[in-house]
Amino acid sequence: MHTNSEQHPTSIVIFGGTGDLTNRKLIPAFYNLYITDNMPDSFRIVLIGRGEVNQNEFKKGLLMGLNEFSRTGKANAKKWKSFAARIFYLQGDLVIPDLYTDLKNMLDNFEKEDNEHSLRIFYLAIPPKYIENVAEGLFTNKLCNKAKSDRIIIEKPFGTDLASAIKLNNFLQHRFKEEQIFRIDHYLGKETVQNIMAFRFANSVFEPLWNNKHIDHVQISLAEHVSIEQRGAYYDTNGALKDMIQNHLLQLLCVVAMDCPGKDDPEHIRNSKVAMLKNIRTYTSAQVYKNIVKGQYTSGKLKGAPQVAYQLEDSVAKNSSTETYVAAKFLIDNERWKGVPFFLRTGKCLPKQSAVIVIQFKQTPHKIFANDIVPNRLIISIQPEQKISLLFESKVPGVKMKLKPVEMDFTYKESYSEPTPEAYEALLLDSIEGDASLFLRSDQVETAWKVVMPILNTWKKDPKKLLHKYKAGSWGPTAANELLKPFAKEWILSPEIKK
Repeated sequence: MHTNSEQHPTSIVIFGGTGDLTNRKLIPAFYNLYITDNMPDSFRIVLIGRGEVNQNEFKKGLLMGLNEFSRTGKANAKKWKSFAARIFYLQGDLVIPDLYTDLKNMLDNFEKEDNEHSLRIFYLAIPPKYIENVAEGLFTNKLCNKAKSDRIIIEKPFGTDLASAIKLNNFLQHRFKEEQIFRIDHYLGKETVQNIMAFRFANSVFEPLWNNKHIDHVQISLAEHVSIEQRGAYYDTNGALKDMIQNHLLQLLCVVAMDCPGKDDPEHIRNSKVAMLKNIRTYTSAQVYKNIVKGQYTSGKLKGAPQVAYQLEDSVAKNSSTETYVAAKFLIDNERWKGVPFFLRTGKCLPKQSAVIVIQFKQTPHKIFANDIVPNRLIISIQPEQKISLLFESKVPGVKMKLKPVEMDFTYKESYSEPTPEAYEALLLDSIEGDASLFLRSDQVETAWKVVMPILNTWKKDPKKLLHKYKAGSWGPTAANELLKPFAKEWILSPEIKK
């Protein structure tokens, strides 16, 4: 992390400046970076939207969002006033050239005031269909043409399949250098996820065990308590495999399974992730049905309230076969992980919100105690609580040798007094500093699509085949537990969640 004195003036432009992502995540993240002295001394934030607004009323709306969604609670009045003075609203249509002319004039004026060329960060918080329009506008007007100081941040989804991802990568790479393109996956910015690398590679007690000689299997589970809510039109054309597995869960798998990058720098880290992705075994159609469980929720209850079936949600086709749940078994064909299954799961309308990585170790080779010994288990909980727990056997106090599994816990709130930054804070700061370690490179995106394309293609041939229904408010179809056998009987939850 650089200090403020080392940083240049910075212009941050958010396309989609009136959107939900800006209101809930980006403005709170930038504000929290500001009040913790992690923003450059000189910066401006330009929010671009289509509507005509009153600047003062617009900023009041941003403040309301900040007060509601920021991890630091309500804004300090004096600090907000200083921060808000650096926010500018620019009206314009993303597909009309005049917008980019106006933006160029605004950024040029900022640089005249600073008497220095600024870092320029363009955040595309917009629907995917507008990415090419904005990229072309930036390129044509030479707004983002300096490889070392101009950056473009792109939210998922990055393509809808392998062909569209390659097409989009080619489009962008003909206009910008790869080092300028920051493809963001907010899960990689979560503190516990970032800590996995430190946990593995900075501690000699764990890394020697991180292989098929000692690990039985791995579970990575992202359970969502919410339904698709108001996203029916988007979700019904994508589904859980594209929405969660292709990006979030495969990237978590990368962090868990990759070999040591050798060096703590962006390219070495991303090289290790790509190498790992390339070793994931691809499936034939027959193997897809054996190793992937596809589910869809029916009516039920969430938090005691009625929940309609997926097919009755707004903007969802009445006979839709889109999956709201996926459980997958992946194998990695390399020396480290040969024979170790990685089980990935995600689903909507589950009983609890949870994100957890479970490293299940093998049975002890020593059989001198009773047969009910529980194998060691490492649980990395990303949410609801940031926590790492190690399950191990211990003798129960008493005159007899009786063993009982106990947990040794590390929690952020108990170990650190300072509050944990939100994922977007870490990622936005990295983008300012030019550190792409937590962002996806083009070959990462394309290789991840190569992993899931055989699944998508198989499902496309017969969309309703083996579509398992599960009740909203349940933990998903029973077939997902069957997938785990003989390695486990059920999916393991965060330690603080009880079924």
